[in-house]
Amino acid sequence: MTEETTPRTTVTERAIEQIKAKLASGELVPGQRLPTERDLAAELGLSRSSMREAIRALTVLGVLEARHGAGVYVTQLEPSDLLETFGAVAEISRGQTLLHLVQVRKILEPAAASTAAARITEDGLALLRAEMRAMERGTTSEEIVGHDMEFHRLITEAAGNPVLSAILGGLNNRTFRARVWRGYQEENVFARTFREHEAIYRALADRDPEAARIAAAVHIGAVEGWARTQAEEDEA
Repeated sequence: MTEETTPRTTVTERAIEQIKAKLASGELVPGQRLPTERDLAAELGLSRSSMREAIRALTVLGVLEARHGAGVYVTQLEPSDLLETFGAVAEISRGQTLLHLVQVRKILEPAAASTAAARITEDGLALLRAEMRAMERGTTSEEIVGHDMEFHRLITEAAGNPVLSAILGGLNNRTFRARVWRGYQEENVFARTFREHEAIYRALADRDPEAARIAAAVHIGAVEGWARTQAEEDEA
């Protein structure tokens, strides 16, 4: 079947797979400039329009980067680049999808806290304590949630896994608005959050992985309860 009689989506998907194969084989490497659209299309036996769509799709996914006036380049292929789309989905999610995302966080974040308990430095603990104090001094929901996000980012960073950091970064940062809204809706939510953060901090300071895992699970469990209520209200 020729490209002219093949559905465009199929041809574009073939172009995407061929570019990905070049990345997997090392023929294209992070930071490298792609051949011109015309040359790449000719090499792969595809039309320029199909190649253009493939490049656009891979750019959206964070695999390629279009630089104005300089061409198209392979990104550094860091987890944060490749999971950017996932983060955008988390940001706009609500209802059951938001609940499911929080449940994923409930699986991953206790594991991150447990790992961090064995790896976090004294400087890292000092930064956590500073964020906790800043939260307690916060005067607006946005300010408090901002420090809350940084608290969790520091813990995940201490776990030392960049893929885990990218996933949890998307789940935490991209649900910022939902968490701010939770702060406005639920009475005493921040006081409870402060207590839960204190329990996580103490476990980390004690270098106790199991206590850190449990404290983080309790904390995210409270968020899960709120997300479930929101989902039920959306369905009502």
